[in-house]
Amino acid sequence: MGRKVSEFSGDTLSSDDAVKAMLGRTGNLRAPTARVGKTVLVGFNEDVYSGVFD
Repeated sequence: MGRKVSEFSGDTLSSDDAVKAMLGRTGNLRAPTARVGKTVLVGFNEDVYSGVFD
């Protein structure tokens, strides 16, 4: 099963949409969460993590 990857930047979507994408069903922040420079990673996707941490 593929996982959805969403990218948000200043002009792409409203901050409300970004926050909704970061929260799980219970209203808590999805885990894991990491900040790398100006990039915030929420949830886990091996391909995305490999690209950011390489």
